[in-house]
Amino acid sequence: MKYCVECGSEYQDHVTQCADCSEIQLVDAAEMRRRGLPLPHERDTREFIRVGTAEDPLTAEEFVRLLEAEHIPVFSRARRAGTVDVLTTGNPHPWWEILVPEEFTQKASELIAQSKAKMDASADENAQAAEDEELENEQASAPGTAS
Repeated sequence: MKYCVECGSEYQDHVTQCADCSEIQLVDAAEMRRRGLPLPHERDTREFIRVGTAEDPLTAEEFVRLLEAEHIPVFSRARRAGTVDVLTTGNPHPWWEILVPEEFTQKASELIAQSKAKMDASADENAQAAEDEELENEQASAPGTAS
């Protein structure tokens, strides 16, 4: 058998190029192993568990970067983003779930919780600063005050 080094598809020995990946030459199992690439039956079969959610894609990306920095395998996927989902769940906004392998769930959950706490604190500080600025602007533009 021959294999594509890009997508890992398996082919008969007489085939020379991958049908899906343009112009990729196929190699045998020995070459795949030499390159450190898994054969199709050796693919990762770990179970990924949801350790958190994000309300927007930027937050999801932030969580992914945070976990990758700690060398935790991670991926995020959008959920409840379709029109029917809005009608059935009552939630008009999409959300993303953050998934990691089972053995990393505790550490990843803790890191996401810490990050959410920092984000919440920062949001509270920003809201307070905006209120203070608005109050200053109202006082400065109030009649009877010297400018």
